[in-house]
Amino acid sequence: MSRYGGWAGKVLRVDLSTGRIWTEDTIEQYREYLGGTGIGYKVMWDEVPAETKPYDPENRIVFATGPLAGTGAPCNGRTAITTLWPTCWPVPLVASGHMGGRFAAELKYAGYDAVVIQGKADRPVWLLIADQKAEIHDARRIWGQGIRAATYAISEIMGPDAAVAAIGQAGENLVPMSVVVNSVSHSAGGIGSVMGAKNLKAIGVRGTGSVRIAGRKEDWERLIKHHLSLLGANNQHVVPNSPQPWAEFYEPTTRWNASRGRRWGAAAHPVDTGDCDPRDMNRIAYRSNVAAFFLGDITWPRTVRGNGCTGCPIRCHTILEVPAVSAKYGIPAVGQNTCAGLVFGRSFFKKLPDGPRGTTGLEACMVGMHLADDLGLWCNYGQLQRDFVKLYYDGVIEKKVGTREFKGYSWNRYEKGDPAFLFELLPRIAMKEGELGTALGLGTGYLLERWSLSEEQWGKDKELAYWKMGHPKHHASEETGQCGLLINLIYNRDAQCHSHSNFIRNGLPLPLQKKLAAELWGAPEAVDGVGDYKPMHWSKARMAKWSLLRKELHDSLSLCNWMGPWVASPLRERGYRGDDSIESMLYKLATGDDKDREGLDAVAERIFLLHRALTIRGMKTREMRTRHDKIPEWVFSDKSGKAPYTKGANHLDRNDVHLAQDLFYEEMGWDKATGAPTDRTYRKFGLGGVADRLAERNLVPA
Repeated sequence: MSRYGGWAGKVLRVDLSTGRIWTEDTIEQYREYLGGTGIGYKVMWDEVPAETKPYDPENRIVFATGPLAGTGAPCNGRTAITTLWPTCWPVPLVASGHMGGRFAAELKYAGYDAVVIQGKADRPVWLLIADQKAEIHDARRIWGQGIRAATYAISEIMGPDAAVAAIGQAGENLVPMSVVVNSVSHSAGGIGSVMGAKNLKAIGVRGTGSVRIAGRKEDWERLIKHHLSLLGANNQHVVPNSPQPWAEFYEPTTRWNASRGRRWGAAAHPVDTGDCDPRDMNRIAYRSNVAAFFLGDITWPRTVRGNGCTGCPIRCHTILEVPAVSAKYGIPAVGQNTCAGLVFGRSFFKKLPDGPRGTTGLEACMVGMHLADDLGLWCNYGQLQRDFVKLYYDGVIEKKVGTREFKGYSWNRYEKGDPAFLFELLPRIAMKEGELGTALGLGTGYLLERWSLSEEQWGKDKELAYWKMGHPKHHASEETGQCGLLINLIYNRDAQCHSHSNFIRNGLPLPLQKKLAAELWGAPEAVDGVGDYKPMHWSKARMAKWSLLRKELHDSLSLCNWMGPWVASPLRERGYRGDDSIESMLYKLATGDDKDREGLDAVAERIFLLHRALTIRGMKTREMRTRHDKIPEWVFSDKSGKAPYTKGANHLDRNDVHLAQDLFYEEMGWDKATGAPTDRTYRKFGLGGVADRLAERNLVPA
């Protein structure tokens, strides 16, 4: 370990069945997989048999950080949690959830890069980790309580500086649509019930150590300042959404919504966000108000400040104060979240009396945040709410749950858009109460199966945004054409990849984006204007591969893919270029491991190859192209009646998509006929043993 910085050096292993706790050497076991999802996939491949189910004691949950977690690298606060995914349908397969907050840094400061949990405790327990000490504690006193009460109880024992990752009642009741939450509002979806199946209520972590940087202090500080100078606003939007005195461009759709006169009105001393010149690195946190982006100007006077993860100046979790909700609904007036968590409650309603950006919508968001983050419910990137709306208005719920149960809900209140309805619905999902609560908690695929509904029909409705295997699209073809489509094909849950969408939505004019695209992916045809997609080009396959590798790098290094990559910047003097080598420069200086951009990309490719191999082994087929990489029918339909690849059309052509898959598989070194990696590709990236084990089962293309 003395050769390397960045890593803490130890992986903590816990067997809840026996109570045994031990450690492994990170460098010896996992250095060539970096950390994060790399460690997760490696553990799952080596230790979890193909026939294992998510709730089996033999399944693992891997909480893993990377070598940049807990350092000064911007946006380093991510923890990847890898396991068998309980909402992946019809066969549970490997996937990862990702949470921010303070957990990753505290784990590193406590002396560990990852925690691998196996087995099942004979009673509810929680795990205490403090400065290289780990103990299993009885959790019966806090079992049955919400996440906030459990977090408070553990913090009383460990101290207020501890980071507590806990599940709520949803996870305890083995509701597949459940989360683990740390640091108030930082959640990883889909994990909660796997923890619950192991009788694990929480992990509390407190560390007083540090992370060693291998490079010289002055070089590290210079690199951090360089990285900070490239940062834009939330989702790496590098152009403000309104005219600013320093800005050459503005684009109303970006998340850079700071401006003079836009104030955090609920702060103790109201703060004017100001011009936020990108050269003023002390005001990066003022650039974004995610609540205002999603909920409208109504949130500015109710904004306290931004909040976020360790080492991130963007602060994408907006803290809101809405005093009215205390009297109306009996919940605290202050809440915080970002993106899908922020709009969790509002998204259940098709109609709201004053519209989605009115007072009622804001109150629904506050109710949803408090209930979901305490009960530990997951929205599956909004699929839960979209399913619910369709099922209700199509009359399916009334038919499936029975008259008595159906009349037990205040549907008139729901149709009027009353946020109080959420107090009837969300606890029943968390408690598996009744047919409706049980079915909604299963996740889309298993819900459709339970109620004998057609997944094919679900995939025809563009408004549902459903993709495959029980999960929705995530920045797919509707946003980046063929590139987004390709990325959404290959994961076992929503893709969670923002590499491509952060670039295409950054706000720069299309000619500038094309200029940068030519430098990054070989041709300007790699990117199209949103809603003006062109036929497939080989550079789009390169962009898709690059996007995938950046996601896996970020998930394994502990960098935030919601914020990166940083290949565009707000700096006019740089021609708005960012730096595609920032990840490798940070990695090299932190660890002392001499890998350039291409070398680190090769590690990312090895990591994702292991994900693909796990998927093939889990499905027991090499026919990935036809059986796994499925495309919903809505991708090929458009109500406008326009032909594909004409301006304003938002759909793709089937033959062109087949070409896109061919080019992408070729770029990845996979067999075009099956979509499975070839023996040569496995061996090229040091996975010969994986290839051999798959070949024994006839799972490698001939």
